[in-house]
Amino acid sequence: MGTPDFAVASLQTLVENGCEVVGVITATDKPAGRGNKLRASAVKEYALSQGLTVLQPPNLKSKKFLKTLEALKADIQVVVAFRMLPAVVFDMPPMGTFNLHASLLPQYRGAAPINWAVINGEKESGVTTFFIEQQIDTGKIIFQEKVPIGEEMSAGDLHDELMKIGAGLVLKTVKAIESGDYPQIDQVLAEEMKDAPKIYKETCAIDWEKTTEEVYNQIRGLSPYPAAFTFINEERFKIFKTEKVEHHHNVAVGSFITDHKTFLNVATKDGFLSIKELQMAGKRKMLIEDFLKGYRFA
Repeated sequence: MGTPDFAVASLQTLVENGCEVVGVITATDKPAGRGNKLRASAVKEYALSQGLTVLQPPNLKSKKFLKTLEALKADIQVVVAFRMLPAVVFDMPPMGTFNLHASLLPQYRGAAPINWAVINGEKESGVTTFFIEQQIDTGKIIFQEKVPIGEEMSAGDLHDELMKIGAGLVLKTVKAIESGDYPQIDQVLAEEMKDAPKIYKETCAIDWEKTTEEVYNQIRGLSPYPAAFTFINEERFKIFKTEKVEHHHNVAVGSFITDHKTFLNVATKDGFLSIKELQMAGKRKMLIEDFLKGYRFA
């Protein structure tokens, strides 16, 4: 059960390692692009290329879907980047239903663990497989694997790394459950718990009153999607990449400093950030040198 690219890697790994995938459950086709044509999910596209049975239930509690799901006689259900399941679904298979989550649970429970780990300046993240229970992201842990977060790593970079490592962990988990030899570890809450709620528009607005480090982490934690944004000459820009410029200043926070050729620096609370990659609304993403060639500041 899964929908985006992140889930395709796990499905592909299961298929290529001889696991019998009796069915794939994914989101319904959604309108996309300029023509607003219906587009299948990444998981559906891969599943169809492999001749797998695909189900796209609008309602996971509908009698028709539950009857079809039961008829597949799955031993295990694997969930990767899907939606919440009702108990009648996750309790169905005899060997249980497990989820791959892109954090080291119990930290960063929620919808956007990859983004928030980078936004918060974490030095490591990872992936966790755990059995699904009624409360989201709270079930018994099966396996975990840690991944370091580099100083310049974006959420997109971390996503790709966790997708790859997670696919291997899903296969390891399936094989362990199949053999009957696997751990079930209770989640022990830490003194400081960090959540990973859904990213909203206000999360993406850059507040230059924050420190250089905080803004730097926010920008890379939201890159490439949904992307942090700011305003230049009252025009909205998405900012994808910056570099820290470590020195103090006496200019107004949020001021733009540029030579109109090679750099565009913005004053933060305690220094500057040098913008390296940005995008004006309705335009393509650009390196700062290319942007400055054609843009004039008021």
